[in-house]
This record gives sequence, C-alpha cells and structure tokens, in this order.
Amino acid sequence: MGGIVYDARRILAYQGLVDLGEYAGKSREFIDSLWAELVPDGELMKEWMYYLDHHSLLDEAKCRGYALTDLYVWQMDRYNLIREIGKNPDACNKETMVLNAFRTMLDMKKDPETFLRRLTRGTGMDEL
Repeated sequence: MGGIVYDARRILAYQGLVDLGEYAGKSREFIDSLWAELVPDGELMKEWMYYLDHHSLLDEAKCRGYALTDLYVWQMDRYNLIREIGKNPDACNKETMVLNAFRTMLDMKKDPETFLRRLTRGTGMDEL
C-alpha cells in the first residue's frame, strides 16, 4: 500500500488554528476559510506552523515587500486609530491580530494593488 502519505503535522496545524480562532472569538466560517486558503499556500503554511511552534512570526513569506509582521503592525495601527477605547477587548488580542495578518496576507496575494494602496496611504481621520 505505497503512495499514501499521512502528514499528522497538518492535522495539528488545523487544530491549532481552530483553538486559536476560538480563543480569538473568530467564527467557524473565518477559521475554515483561512484554513482552505492556507493549505495550498506552502510558504504561508510554513509560517503558520512556525507560529504555532514559536508564537512569533517567521517573516519569510512576503508580498510586494510586506511580511506578516508588517501586516500585524498595520492591523494594530488601524485598530488603535479607529477603535481605541482604553481597554483591549478580544478584537485587539495578539492571536486575533495574528489571524487577521494571515487573512490579510492571503487577500493581498490575490489583489496586491488594493492592499498596497491601503498600506501606504495616510491614516488621517478623513481616510477612514
């Protein structure tokens, strides 16, 4: 029965995504959509597995010069500008921001020009 390869690491990666997604308050739809796009993207899957092991970003995967840490910081800046209420709710915890960075990177790979405009424009109140 040759030819069957069982990669238990991916099962653990999926379970890690489910666990972190639930902790971060993400919907099952968000989690499943993120997983469906992570699986065929080898470099982002490597980033995800690294994150699960080290709780830090590897930053090897890039799109137009932007890495996951750049997108993480961008998410935080946007959150702080728009929703600063003096407390850190679930929407601003580290795991939420990391999951959002992965989601943004996947979306950016599909439509880099739109995200480059978003990442490089000013953050004045009139641009929200």
